[in-house]
Amino acid sequence: MPKTIVVDSSLYGAYAPKGLCALSLRVTRLCSQGWFGKRIAFFLRSMAIKALAGRPVDIESLGAKMRLYPYNNVAEKRLLFTPQYFDPAERALLAERLAGDFVFLDVGASVGGYALFVAAHGGARARILAVEPLPEIFERLVYNIEQNAFANVKAVSCALADRDGEIALFVNSSNRGETSVRIVSADARGTQLRVPAKSLLSLLIEEGYERVDAIKLDIEGAEDLVLDPFFRDAPRALWPGLIILEFALLRGGDQLEQRLRALGYREILRTNENVAYERV
Repeated sequence: MPKTIVVDSSLYGAYAPKGLCALSLRVTRLCSQGWFGKRIAFFLRSMAIKALAGRPVDIESLGAKMRLYPYNNVAEKRLLFTPQYFDPAERALLAERLAGDFVFLDVGASVGGYALFVAAHGGARARILAVEPLPEIFERLVYNIEQNAFANVKAVSCALADRDGEIALFVNSSNRGETSVRIVSADARGTQLRVPAKSLLSLLIEEGYERVDAIKLDIEGAEDLVLDPFFRDAPRALWPGLIILEFALLRGGDQLEQRLRALGYREILRTNENVAYERV
């Protein structure tokens, strides 16, 4: 089993930033998007993480209260010290569409960055489903959801795959965000656990969804494993209006994107890490 960090469920605020951490946070959150600004932010971040010596930090990020563990999850480092670097173009794209009963699926939700951002800005009628397979990270996700007054976020502990059942999850001990149902790094070889799995269509049916306005998939190279059977079997009424997916680790990424275009999706955004497709 991979080494875990125990999730502390003590009262929020017990780990308010202090000292060097508080100072670093004030500076890093003001750093620019440019090369020099990022160098300053990353240097101060590394110093603060050393000073924290394994402790989490309670803080607001992207409009939501979170307890963040900036040690073995890159997403939590970004959410804590530099939320302005946390997929700003992708979040802006979502924000443009947030209205009424917006339905959003955050697949590979980690500790809730995307899910809680949508909840904070989407209004009470929005409906958000956050899917996270790694038990340790799922506990952090649930804790973060519970610290906010959002009644429209539900967390589900499972992996998404091409079938229902149980599946091996390969865990990256140095970056929990690179955990996948496929081996995507040497660090994950031999480090695995069994988790429940569902197909995307099964999940939507079980949760009673009649439509999906947007879905974000950050599942480390398994996007085609989830999307291909979904588009084969799902009724068109369930096809997402907007798809945001990480493309760096996609197996046959060009082929998957070609299939999306053939299904009637068009590319509307591409960043260093993600690509977004909108249903025409």
